[in-house]
Amino acid sequence: MAGGLVALLDDVAVLARAAAASVDDIGVAAGRASVKAAGVVVDDAAVTPQYVRGLAAKRELPIIRRIAIGSLRNKLLVLLPAVLLLSQFADFLLTPILMLGGCYLAYEGAEKVWGRISGHSAGHGAESEEPPDEDTIVSGAVRTDFILSAEIMVISLNEVIDQAFVARAVILAVVAVLITLVVYGFVGVIVKMDDVGLALAQKPGAAVARFGRGLVSAMPKLLTVLTVVGTAAMLWVGGHILLVGADELGWHHPYELVHHLEEGAHDALGAVGGVAGWLVNTLASALVGLVVGALVVVVMTLTVHRRTGHTTAH
Repeated sequence: MAGGLVALLDDVAVLARAAAASVDDIGVAAGRASVKAAGVVVDDAAVTPQYVRGLAAKRELPIIRRIAIGSLRNKLLVLLPAVLLLSQFADFLLTPILMLGGCYLAYEGAEKVWGRISGHSAGHGAESEEPPDEDTIVSGAVRTDFILSAEIMVISLNEVIDQAFVARAVILAVVAVLITLVVYGFVGVIVKMDDVGLALAQKPGAAVARFGRGLVSAMPKLLTVLTVVGTAAMLWVGGHILLVGADELGWHHPYELVHHLEEGAHDALGAVGGVAGWLVNTLASALVGLVVGALVVVVMTLTVHRRTGHTTAH
């Protein structure tokens, strides 16, 4: 009896260790997938605060919460089943779909660059004189989020495609929840930062008041930095997706050239070779993203945007 109990406890311990290892593997894979989706995540965080501009301060967090719930619904109820079915029954479509997402990221990044150069606003939407009602704000934000979330889920799926189906589903669900919490938690902090700063600026202590005024003045700068970082990340991630995708589809020369330049920088600079190699790869990927994105901007300008403008004029 005692021997049987010891054997049972041993079995339980083995199962517990296996479960812990699986949890660790899922955590590592989820983290890796989340990092690969960084370009879209930063863009999402940079874009979302625009939806609550002009609203009463007390309505900002409720709106952000509604958008976050819509985003989570997009990821878990629509996109997760879709990408799992795709990976299970039509995985040959993943690379072309991922490359389409890479083109979209490159287009978004190049459009923002062109908007900055030309002085015209570019991106996910222009600001209006009077903000629409809350339901319109939320529905528009959730529609935009659907595109960004689709990119996040497909990029993440590509990182865990070698996992078993159940592990794949769990990892993608973890990524969906994690990214949604991080993005909209960060957005909530951003949109309330000026309110916190104003409250602190009215405190009697000189140091506290100065800190509060600093928070208020830092808000526009932070949004500008987020926009710049988001644009750079979109070009980098989009270009890298296109390079790797082209290599997987049989066009090896662009990826091999970038890899050769990366290895050359790594070997030539000794102790800082790893950083130098990463920078070369990143800059080359961003350049590819910028070139492809610029071509898409030109095509969109000559076709869709021109047709839309012509229709509006009539």
